[in-house]
Amino acid sequence: MSPGKPAKLGVFTLAMINVAAVLSLRNFPSMADYGYAVVFYLTLSSVCFFIPSALVSAELASAWPKKGGVYLWVREAFGDRWGFVAIFMQWVENLPWFPAVLTFVASSLAYAYKPELAENKLYVVVVVLVAMWAATLLNFRGMKLSAFLSSSGAISGSLVPGLAIITLAGAYLISGDKPAIDFTPGALVPDLGSLDQLMLMVGMLLAIAGMELSAVHVTEVDNPRKNFPKAIFIAAVIIIFISVVASLSIAIVIPQSSISLSAGVNQAFEDLLRMFHLDWLTPVVSLLLAYGALTMVVTWMVGPSKGVREVAGDGYLPAYMNRSNKQGMPTGTLIVQGVLSSLLTLNVLFMPTVSSAFWIMSALAIQLYLVMYLLMFAAAIKLRYSQPDVERPYRVPGGKAGMWLVAGIAFLTSLLVFFFGFIPTSSVRAEGALAMAAYVAFLVAGVLVFVSIPLVFYRRAEKRGVAGAKGTQAGGGTSADL
Repeated sequence: MSPGKPAKLGVFTLAMINVAAVLSLRNFPSMADYGYAVVFYLTLSSVCFFIPSALVSAELASAWPKKGGVYLWVREAFGDRWGFVAIFMQWVENLPWFPAVLTFVASSLAYAYKPELAENKLYVVVVVLVAMWAATLLNFRGMKLSAFLSSSGAISGSLVPGLAIITLAGAYLISGDKPAIDFTPGALVPDLGSLDQLMLMVGMLLAIAGMELSAVHVTEVDNPRKNFPKAIFIAAVIIIFISVVASLSIAIVIPQSSISLSAGVNQAFEDLLRMFHLDWLTPVVSLLLAYGALTMVVTWMVGPSKGVREVAGDGYLPAYMNRSNKQGMPTGTLIVQGVLSSLLTLNVLFMPTVSSAFWIMSALAIQLYLVMYLLMFAAAIKLRYSQPDVERPYRVPGGKAGMWLVAGIAFLTSLLVFFFGFIPTSSVRAEGALAMAAYVAFLVAGVLVFVSIPLVFYRRAEKRGVAGAKGTQAGGGTSADL
């Protein structure tokens, strides 16, 4: 670690880190495809998951304002073993997710100059690998640059385009044009008896996940006990507002039958801009979207990697992953992460299409991430009983009953969505019983294997007499500074 005093993060910067980590415009066309019902889905996801995760993260980070994030929280509640599992799930789910997001970067860059390149597998692989290692090396430069990229990416790559969508839709309505969606009460509530409609909750919930990520930066925040909750709430308001209104704006202007899920948000912007004879701005918007997605990866790379570095420092992972440079960045873990994600990226060359290469791995990433959330929400409830005297500058309202309600709803929602995630999508079901069996088997095996990895490493550490030496045992202990 650098002996110098690290740069401190203010409320605005931390809020923008959260926005950069969660808000992604690439999800808006798929949300808009459900018309007026997108309001129902986003409201339900926010009430049952997003807002509870923000409240729980704010309490846990204010009570334990030390390094480690979800690793520390779950460790304090259930001991070292499950703290290790929680942070490992948060980290490993990113390995297939990074290539998927960077594929959007590749397609956005292609859309700005030569759209047909987006389906060229060699082009996509090269762009993804270059972007991934650029993001990795940028994180080597320190938290100050990483925070700047997160803030600038959130503003120019998410907030500005999002507000542009809303403005264009407003101008469309003011001009007297008819909305492309039905605003009747019947259109607001979807058919909840439809399996495909229910499965939309899986993607919708994960599209607004990640509010706990910035907790690993809590030691770099001025007055974290007060400023961290403030930043979370500011980010939550921005994310919910932009997600609901921008998705609805696309649905208002572009007919449902014309929304292109494959071309995504780039196509949506081109259609919107063409209506106002501004389609010459499409390449500029595509570049902004690419920058926003790249900075999202920068944000997600460093967060979980810091937590994994703490695990390696406690002796549960190879010592190489505990390495840091003079800026205090987890270079060892970042390099391992980059190598593993690069190997997954190469799978594109052997798959039928670019999208199919990442779909199944993205589905696995969702399942692994939900394992972490189940542990985090359970830990929040447990800590109200096992460590009730720890000062909590911010508390989930309502005492223990309030925590049971907030974290309990989020836990049950995560559990329900976890089981929904094993149900094959409509496209997989259309391929027959064998394809469905292979889909389910891959996800079940993937979850079992990746959950087993930290348990195996922990068992090896126990045999070496390392496990439990630096952490806390389940049910209590002190909040040691990792």
